Amino acid sequence: MSKTVKLKKGLDIKLVGEAEKVTAEFVQPKSVSIKPSDFHGMTPKMLVKAGDSVKAGDILFQNKYQESIKFASPISGTVREIVRGEKRRILEVIVDSDGQQNYASSGKIDLNTANGDEIKNYLLNSGLWPFIIQRPIDIVADPKQSPKSIFVSAFDSSPLAPDFDYVLHGENENFQTGLTALSKLTDGKVHLTLNGESPSDTVFSEAKDVQINKISGKHPAGNVGTQIHHIDPINKGEYVWVVNAQDVMIIGRMMRTGHYDTTKLVNLTGSSAKNRKYYRTIIGAELSNIIDGNFEGDNVRIISGNPLTGNHTNATGHLGFYHNQVTIIPEGNEYKFFLTKGWLAPGFDKFSNSRLFPTFLMPNKKFVLDTNTNGEERGFVVTGELERVFPFDILPMQLVKAAITDDIDGMENLGIYEVAPEDFALCEYVCTSKINIQDKIRQALDLIQEECM
Repeated sequence: MSKTVKLKKGLDIKLVGEAEKVTAEFVQPKSVSIKPSDFHGMTPKMLVKAGDSVKAGDILFQNKYQESIKFASPISGTVREIVRGEKRRILEVIVDSDGQQNYASSGKIDLNTANGDEIKNYLLNSGLWPFIIQRPIDIVADPKQSPKSIFVSAFDSSPLAPDFDYVLHGENENFQTGLTALSKLTDGKVHLTLNGESPSDTVFSEAKDVQINKISGKHPAGNVGTQIHHIDPINKGEYVWVVNAQDVMIIGRMMRTGHYDTTKLVNLTGSSAKNRKYYRTIIGAELSNIIDGNFEGDNVRIISGNPLTGNHTNATGHLGFYHNQVTIIPEGNEYKFFLTKGWLAPGFDKFSNSRLFPTFLMPNKKFVLDTNTNGEERGFVVTGELERVFPFDILPMQLVKAAITDDIDGMENLGIYEVAPEDFALCEYVCTSKINIQDKIRQALDLIQEECM
């Protein structure tokens, strides 16, 4: 039965720099990078070496401790380099494009006759499995587990996030094929959650083989963690799988064509970006095709992903495996005169969730914000700010304290199995103690996985 959820807590950070709904012409990226760090906790076992020729869909490496999980090359070309760090840890695998995009033959699959095991094997062998994320722990799903449900969010409420109605418009067949395949991987339901505050494209509203839910409210309404908590909460010993809407489309496209085609739309956003629009590109693509000449000034922060949870990169960097957005905002490393831009300024250009500045009287105003934290890390004090933006029936302050002190019993009692680092992004933003809460939650989840699972 469909559910409708209305959130009372959350925070929308309205930034200057939204992308225009125009799609730039596709340009084949010069190279792609697949980074093991995008798949938390995974140790790669290389199947190729520098100089090898690969086709799109050829396997580059697999999980050393779970070899059924494989990671494929998004383009055809030559393996340029296997970048290693300390203790020969593999940091990334860079593949240079041959400019042609030749595909390895993986074959199609008939969903009318295929069962769940056959679909699972197809996803594993073709390199599509990493698109499926497991909660709890927020890692690539364990194929040996059986999820009680699967969640797909039809919208993203993060700052400057892409509009999935625009991104997936006309992809009804591919998206539906992906949903049907996912529905055979669980005995439970596939939950497709729509934005309850605006009408959705037919690719979502007319979807089949799913339970369509609606959720409304401020960010993080679009986060799957919020949706899972209010629709089908996770208890200890249970598993829920999560797939991004664009990745569902990629899965469906391969099942229909037999090609590992990871082409998708990525929006260029941020107050320091120019030509802010949607760019058709490939997973892991070099960002130069998107951002060269498309930002103002040199003192900027280039982010693969959104401003709250994305990864810091540079003009020669690559798109993250799970990212659908590139954000460019001012770097916050310049001193601000305290009377005009600092703590004694009137604050007509500043944003605050605590009504510290008069801009709270202008609810529709958009802001140019930089990366400055406006203070250093300090004592973790009770302010009530975290509770105002955290729409879970969980005590965020107490859970973070338990995470910091490695209190396993406390974390289990306070709901650690239901959360992922991204669920605490807003808490980190409003935290007056300037603590990197997402890192603390990630470390806590690693401890829980090691000790309790």
